[in-house]
Amino acid sequence: CQGSKPMLTKTATIILGIIQKHPVNAYELIKMLSRFQLKDWYDIADSTVYATLKSLEKKQYITGRVQKDGNMPDKTVYSLTDAGTKEWNTAIKFFLTHFDYDLIPFMIASFFAESIGVDEAIKCLEERLDYLKKNSKGLTRQIEELELEKDIPYYVIGNVQHNALIVETEITVTQQMIAKYKSRLFDQ
Repeated sequence: CQGSKPMLTKTATIILGIIQKHPVNAYELIKMLSRFQLKDWYDIADSTVYATLKSLEKKQYITGRVQKDGNMPDKTVYSLTDAGTKEWNTAIKFFLTHFDYDLIPFMIASFFAESIGVDEAIKCLEERLDYLKKNSKGLTRQIEELELEKDIPYYVIGNVQHNALIVETEITVTQQMIAKYKSRLFDQ
């Protein structure tokens, strides 16, 4: 799953993820974002959706096909290209594998993880888990060393402890996701 950092923004990754499920027009896309309650954890303005669609089309990650539906105005329905699918898969794998204190990329990848295949999702999550466990050990050592020093303000130790709690939560969530995906493999 390791690879180079994707060229997609968080918004572009979400939009491509929805389009890869089935072709949609901009209005349908905005309605889906609302139905997914995405704005509760990542706010995308309607104008950003339109601008991102144009950008993705310019990069040839999507293609637009104009459809006429009776007396209704023409609408452009967007589909993923092979290049768009490849870049989107790269982004999802990267976001699943890599840890960042900006948790939104992982949340996006979690939303679409099954689309890259359960086996591939498990592989990426196991890489993430290995990294998180190493990070946790390092943070624990850092806290122990800081607590031995007398002149360190508590807020410095508190910040590192906060980071350690975030990492521990990420470990738990990642372990739960791996277990869920593995149980699905055995159920098939």
